[in-house]
Amino acid sequence: MSKHSAFDAGRPGDRQITLRSPAELADALPYMMGFHPSDSIVLVTLHGRSGRFGGRLRVGIPPSSEEWEPVATEIADCLIRGSEHRGARPDGMLVFLCQDPVAGESSASVTARLRPLAQWLRTACGTLDVPVYEALCISGGRYWSYCCPDARCCPPEGTPLALPGTSVLAAAAAYAGVQVRGTQREIEARMTPRPKADAAAGEWALDEAGCATALRLAGGTGRRRLAVETLQTAKALLERLARAPRTGGAGAADAADDRLVADSEAARVIIGLQDRRTRDRAAQWMEGPSAEAALRLWRSLARRCTGGYRSYAAAPLTLAGWVSWSTGDEPSARVALGLALRADPEYVFARLLHQACNAGLDPETLRHCLRQDQDWPEGGEEPVDCAEGSVAADGGSRVPPADRAGRPPAAAGGSRPTGLFARRRWSWRRRTFASTAWSRG
Repeated sequence: MSKHSAFDAGRPGDRQITLRSPAELADALPYMMGFHPSDSIVLVTLHGRSGRFGGRLRVGIPPSSEEWEPVATEIADCLIRGSEHRGARPDGMLVFLCQDPVAGESSASVTARLRPLAQWLRTACGTLDVPVYEALCISGGRYWSYCCPDARCCPPEGTPLALPGTSVLAAAAAYAGVQVRGTQREIEARMTPRPKADAAAGEWALDEAGCATALRLAGGTGRRRLAVETLQTAKALLERLARAPRTGGAGAADAADDRLVADSEAARVIIGLQDRRTRDRAAQWMEGPSAEAALRLWRSLARRCTGGYRSYAAAPLTLAGWVSWSTGDEPSARVALGLALRADPEYVFARLLHQACNAGLDPETLRHCLRQDQDWPEGGEEPVDCAEGSVAADGGSRVPPADRAGRPPAAAGGSRPTGLFARRRWSWRRRTFASTAWSRG
């Protein structure tokens, strides 16, 4: 390990823990993140002479090595500039690469394969005058150091990780109330589609809801009326979930939630949430008794976004991340927002929330803004909408995709059309839907 051997964990209050070896750093990672990362690049800033932990950032490891250099440059710049913006430029950096071996691969070969990525990250941080004090690869229950040349403490075959809950840090974390919420995969599984026999029915419902929305907008039905209907349906589902007790483990409870939400209801809300203002209004269910039920609803909707509708999951995933962050569950928030950016890398709300959450900002500022934004009613007469028929300011819209066989979606209430006429009609619908004031992002 490098000569900078003391890292202050900087827990809230007077209790502090100093980490002095790669083994202790590897053991600390789940407590820093709140979960066990997988397939991840994790950067952690260090501040002051004691090396106090600061901001942290987690992104997925790009599958192509050609992406490693630009990704390393971007995330190093993002974290360091973000720290500077808050008035605390990092004095150092920690790098973690977490990836388990696949079939036919060993943990040692994973470490060797990811070595260029570690080097790109060290170079990117060094270019910004922030040295990387330690870079670790964690794979298959062992860790390797990319910085320490001493085989006595960092042997080439790697070092086993400490058993969960047996280290001094684990005891201190338990004393401080710091929880590790399982693995990243376990958290992601609660917000990603599961293979099931009726997945086609869910896609069919999304087809119909998308086409019905496009036809209504083309026919002059106001965006605000559609927003009101979306929010009314979402609120009814939220109240239904709130009345249903949760029993069993996470998987069983999530399956029970899915049974309470019909495909047609989920589809209408998913399509409606693609409008930015509707999504922002739904984001107001972030605290109090409605927060837990809202989180359950957003997770259930995200699990419905299958097939060609995977990018539509960005809206409910972002809302799930926002509610998690707003209620103090930062680890789950980071995972949900990371999934949202995986579904749509250009989704602006997810990007802003992800940066703010990683930077350790207080969500109260955004909560205050959302409490003040009450300009869209949930019922009654429809206000005049002068933007009707205009192109969205950001140029974006959500157009229902063709199905797996390349056929256009079905019209609302009708059968799925086929042939040349259907292709022409769908082409017209795409142009019509894209030309409406359907803002997203």
